[in-house]
Amino acid sequence: MIARPSYLIYQLFNLIMLIMLIRVLLSWFPNFNWYKEPWYSIRKFTDYIFEPFRKVIPPIGMIDISPVFAFIVLSIVQNLICKLLIGLGL
Repeated sequence: MIARPSYLIYQLFNLIMLIMLIRVLLSWFPNFNWYKEPWYSIRKFTDYIFEPFRKVIPPIGMIDISPVFAFIVLSIVQNLICKLLIGLGL
């Protein structure tokens, strides 16, 4: 059985959000070495997602809340795209 495109897109977004969650959780460890693989790749990938939000949303004290807004926006986009694909019968 071949998976529907809407399901594949949905799972792709879930994978991206999992990578974002890993990045957020690892950022709580101050001595973590981000320059070793695969952590360097995870950091570079998530920086492309988080940077636009960091430019708009300043940190509150020492806490960067831009990942929260990135998760919210990504979830909204995920739902819109998947509903559109399901509405098209894909």
